[in-house]
Amino acid sequence: MASVRIREAKEGDCGDILRLIRELAEFENLSDQVKISEEALRADGFGENPFYHCLVAEILPASGELLGQGIGSKIIKKVAEVALDKGCSQFRLAVLDWNQRAMDLYKALGACDLTEAEGWHFFRFEEEAMRKLAGK
Repeated sequence: MASVRIREAKEGDCGDILRLIRELAEFENLSDQVKISEEALRADGFGENPFYHCLVAEILPASGELLGQGIGSKIIKKVAEVALDKGCSQFRLAVLDWNQRAMDLYKALGACDLTEAEGWHFFRFEEEAMRKLAGK
């Protein structure tokens, strides 16, 4: 079984964080949507007023498959702990509609699927649309 240690990210982790973002985007067939740099991650997450908080899961693999070893559950539980410690009353996750394994895990851990329960759809304004709206 793999050993997992979850910790707050440090500024020096930004290169690995970007690599993981790219790997996730590739897994989700969304590589073309990664438009962030290591420098932006550093400025946005580790400046005076960070826009995000990040946890790093250090996984020391054992031989064999990592799926089904509870790593995802450990990560989500740590996110809940950190969010509560920071005064949050909720946290949200975005999941592609084909990733049933992730949706099943989140529901099993107590998450509410807002698309099913409340009909919410999430929207994003890309830079071009933002410039048009702002007249820039």
